[in-house]
Amino acid sequence: MHRGLEHDTEVLIRQVDGHLATLRTARGRHDLALAERLAASLRHLLRATTDACAADRARVRAAVHYFVLRRDARYDRLPVRSLASDQRVINETAQRLGRADLIVTADVPTQHSGPVQSARSVF
Repeated sequence: MHRGLEHDTEVLIRQVDGHLATLRTARGRHDLALAERLAASLRHLLRATTDACAADRARVRAAVHYFVLRRDARYDRLPVRSLASDQRVINETAQRLGRADLIVTADVPTQHSGPVQSARSVF
């Protein structure tokens, strides 16, 4: 069972990385620094919840899907979501899992070893 969860985690990490690569090549104006910090936070949450309960894994999986499955106005009638919306969902997930250290702010990154610039609450 554990091997299957590790595989699922790696699949989700590849999805996050693939979406980030798409954002890097998109012609639209994206805050790539914010997108990279959001992706890093998701990677950390995915690895941290590999051995967690099913409910916590599902929360992180939902945040990944929210980040990855962005609407594209060219192919959908609904508008493209902003990265701020993704940030809110990812931060709420991190907060709910007790990982305030993985909350991402829109601040410019400083010399920091992790994806988070501030542990300030988003609520």
